Amino acid sequence: MQIEETTPRVDPVGTAELVKLLRHSAQHLPAPEHAEEFGALFDRLGDAKVVLLGEATHGTSEFYRARAAITRRLIEKHGFTVVAVEADWPDAARIDRYIRGVKSEASHDQAFARFPTWMWRNVEVREFVDWLRAHNQARPRDQQVEFRGLDVYSLDRSMAAVLVYLDKVDPERAKAARERYACLTPWQSDPARYGQAVLYGQDSCEDAAVRQLRELLDHQLEYARQGDEEFFNATQNARIVRAAEQYYRIMYRGSAESWNLRDRHMFNTLQAVIQARGPQTKAVVWAHNSHVGNAAATAMGWAGEFNIGELCRTAYGEDARMLGFGMDRGTVAAASNWDEPMEIKQVRPARQDSYEWVFRRTGIARSLTDWTPFNRNHLREALSVQRLERAIGVIYRPESELLSHYFEAVLPEQFDMFVWFEDTRAVTPLGSALSKPGSDTYPFGL
Repeated sequence: MQIEETTPRVDPVGTAELVKLLRHSAQHLPAPEHAEEFGALFDRLGDAKVVLLGEATHGTSEFYRARAAITRRLIEKHGFTVVAVEADWPDAARIDRYIRGVKSEASHDQAFARFPTWMWRNVEVREFVDWLRAHNQARPRDQQVEFRGLDVYSLDRSMAAVLVYLDKVDPERAKAARERYACLTPWQSDPARYGQAVLYGQDSCEDAAVRQLRELLDHQLEYARQGDEEFFNATQNARIVRAAEQYYRIMYRGSAESWNLRDRHMFNTLQAVIQARGPQTKAVVWAHNSHVGNAAATAMGWAGEFNIGELCRTAYGEDARMLGFGMDRGTVAAASNWDEPMEIKQVRPARQDSYEWVFRRTGIARSLTDWTPFNRNHLREALSVQRLERAIGVIYRPESELLSHYFEAVLPEQFDMFVWFEDTRAVTPLGSALSKPGSDTYPFGL
């Protein structure tokens, strides 16, 4: 196997001066395990409407623990009541019911059972979920925190959820819904094949998905009388079916178009959750840096892609705050290819032409850098030299790291603040045994 060259293309002029500025400006952070002390340093986010917390990988323990500590602080001290994550709605709904003590029907389906299971089925998330449950138990229903999924991949489970709901509230219309969704049923276990089939002449199921969503919305007053929460859940699942049909239909036409559809859906879902909760609602978003940072300041945006961060900045202005997270080295939970087993992989030290290398040069193990105050203009200008930034998703290929995991960005235009960890470790995955509602291990299983 050929290992790519590690020599940087260029070491930007002024790096030494920038390192000095960062050392002077960066705020030392305690370990995120000290949740109260760690979270208190983020009170500056308390007045925001939406706080978007990133991660540079989908498998680093420090990122999860840091986001949990920040989110706990925002919930306890600043009135945030929504946690929205880069996960499928039906899986997150299992957690939402658990933390809010909502009775749930027994199911053989496992939450977060599809690849990559470790992304949400891990010790770090379980501990945060248990904290959310304990927090909610001491509060009336209208003050409890919700846990919502934003993603678009749950075609089969979302169709099933719509049908289960209609079977309960309107059996006659449930029959019509089954007829509409029959168009998508052959593809529900492998929806990517649907997109391929449409590409080669198969009739699309767009009209059926749209008609079913409209049918639900047309009967909102009738259905909502039988339970607002159940109707909202069913409607969101119908929206996912429509979005998933579009996503898989266009995924072969180009990465930018499918990326934009996915992030637009995630933003719309966030908006729907906030609007359903009420005008004073404040939300925390957990997603990868590539979703929560302003895409317009990265190679993604320069290629025509947008993301949740950019859409939130457009919608909420400075009331949306975006935090990037970065690291230099350590271990990460990731796979070598899609649908392959999780491995604990060693992360290579950052390249010398990257933002991560500049933060490493400060010698600070953990830091928060905030360049938003007016007296930080000099720091912001110094950071605004276009550099590489690393992004590791559920796949990590260190042998081709430059091609696979680096992209160009302008950091202070991408994020409002940056949380830095010099050395990190992988998340601890949970087992896969089934758990039932009411059991000590629900909704994850051990």
